[in-house]
Amino acid sequence: MTSFNTEATALNRRQAIGRVLAGGAMAVALPSGLLFAEDERIATAVRIGGTSHPLAPGLRLAVESRRALDSVKDYSASFFKEEMVGKTRVNHQLTLKVRETPFSAYLRYENPHKGREAIYVSGKNSNKMLAHGTGIEAIVGTLELDPNGDRALEESRYPITNIGMRNLLELTIAQWNSELDVPDVKVRYFPNAKVGNVECQVFESSYDKKHKGVKFHMTRMYVDKKTSFPVRVEQFDFPASAGGKAPILEQYTYLNVKPNGGLTDADFDVKNPGYDF
Repeated sequence: MTSFNTEATALNRRQAIGRVLAGGAMAVALPSGLLFAEDERIATAVRIGGTSHPLAPGLRLAVESRRALDSVKDYSASFFKEEMVGKTRVNHQLTLKVRETPFSAYLRYENPHKGREAIYVSGKNSNKMLAHGTGIEAIVGTLELDPNGDRALEESRYPITNIGMRNLLELTIAQWNSELDVPDVKVRYFPNAKVGNVECQVFESSYDKKHKGVKFHMTRMYVDKKTSFPVRVEQFDFPASAGGKAPILEQYTYLNVKPNGGLTDADFDVKNPGYDF
């Protein structure tokens, strides 16, 4: 069992690293999913008092965004995703509800498959995703699906367990953390971008050529200037030829975000009379 003193030391270390990433403004704990060794690599890359790593501004922006999400217990949003799933390009518009503890998600498809719904609650329903279709699909009723199974991922690159702004942010942080030793990264910052009517600041990283451990040619993270929420992440594949256009592999967008609306168990229950399960 870990002692209190050890836990306190670990917390102090994480807060110190958070101060490095946040530019010294405030102590911010890094996520439990990042190992201390990796946290220290970030701190080393940022180099207190020295020359910053090119990815350091993006990590700082992400840490500030995480701090904004720390006060969000639940939210509803309009969720848009564009993905390459195998060789098929998939575009979905959904209504989304998310609760952080226990992690819970409700999805209602608006276009296409209007009326399709899915629910996932961590630790309930045998950790299965409950879903139903429309039209002919509705005949089979509610399905219990493995979130990581082929049926659940027919039109998705990631399982429902990865959905939500916090998960999107943590995956981006983990990616940039894993790329700290990769050479030749190029970065750009756009302080006055927009997603719809939402004013954003954007951090972009890219590589001219493929490197071991690098999945994407270019990554863009959009952070709402008003709320500091991560409202969009885009990932691009390497162009097929030099000078060619980089195809988009993933784009996830959260708009009309309404935080802390007091979502309850009923919002993630197939018995909710407002749902069509």
